[in-house]
Amino acid sequence: MYVKQFEKLPKDFQNEAVRPYFDYLRSRRGSLFAKRAMDIFASFILLILMSPFMLAAAVAVKVSSKGPIFYLQKRVGIYGKPFSIYKFRTMVQNADKMGAHVTVGERDPRITKVGHFLRVTRIDEFPQMLNVLKGDMTIIGTRPEVPRYVEKYTDEMKATLLMQPGASGAASIEYSKENEMLKDQADPEQYYIDVILPDKMAINLKYLRSFSVWKDFVLIFRTVLCVFKK
Repeated sequence: MYVKQFEKLPKDFQNEAVRPYFDYLRSRRGSLFAKRAMDIFASFILLILMSPFMLAAAVAVKVSSKGPIFYLQKRVGIYGKPFSIYKFRTMVQNADKMGAHVTVGERDPRITKVGHFLRVTRIDEFPQMLNVLKGDMTIIGTRPEVPRYVEKYTDEMKATLLMQPGASGAASIEYSKENEMLKDQADPEQYYIDVILPDKMAINLKYLRSFSVWKDFVLIFRTVLCVFKK
């Protein structure tokens, strides 16, 4: 799954800013193997445990508003490869054509009543365990971005794509109130690109520079605490 030679990376990854991150992750191949094993085990168990809640959420989404149960969005994964991320639909149908690509405020008018509950409880994120089980994502890492934001990445930021994107991570915890931060901005999307994205990527790069399975366990614990604080 992981490229063994720097020269076999996609051409736009073969730069001096990415090289130190690649070399470090290569030296941590045992930890990366353990991380993947943990992902498979944890996602399988969580899908079983969460299945009653997911079934209830699916029914609630279907009966409360028109549109599909799941929202599949194209995101950028490891080595820049696109994949579809799974979420329960929390907005009205075709919401991405009705406003910004970022959610603005906890009560963005495009969010349905059921969708608001699913977001607050994070139940809308549960289907991403399917992405983890498939290998599209990992439990802890850099949250996957849509292609239009990845196009804004600097050479160094591309290093975050040396690993599968995460269902949660240090930047996700730090910016758990991101929607509220965007609420009062005149141009929320531009503010995200100019201010939030660079800071989130700095946090993600710091995570990569010191990646370890132990730190992943700590971030999982912090993620659980963050959810319950809401």
